[in-house]
Amino acid sequence: MTIAEVSKKYDMSADTLRYYERIGLIPPVPRNKSGIRDYGEESCNWVGLMKCMRKAGVQIEALIEYVELFQKGEDTAQARKQLLAEQRNRLLERMEDMQVSLERLNEKIAHYEQGPMKVEKQLRKLQEERKNG
Repeated sequence: MTIAEVSKKYDMSADTLRYYERIGLIPPVPRNKSGIRDYGEESCNWVGLMKCMRKAGVQIEALIEYVELFQKGEDTAQARKQLLAEQRNRLLERMEDMQVSLERLNEKIAHYEQGPMKVEKQLRKLQEERKNG
């Protein structure tokens, strides 16, 4: 696949794909005889993985380290597993924090759907009483 096709498939700019390759976020993409990137299944799998991980908030540095370890071979399997486990734990912590935030937002929204009407009515009543009183 060309960079344009991969860009469209993964909804990423060609510049982002080049950047990911340049910084080591994805392994070097094979090139055809003309020197043009030729994304095969393996390269596309890397792009998909990195897009997913970045969307989840995994740090670029951790992903670059993962790619570097992968390229060193099977002797790094345990280190790669450990790195992924650490990133999963960080993601779980962020998800817990986000869940707390979501619950808080839901409470606030419910307050506005139920409570303010009562409060506004009470304030108006007090204002009328002060005018008349």
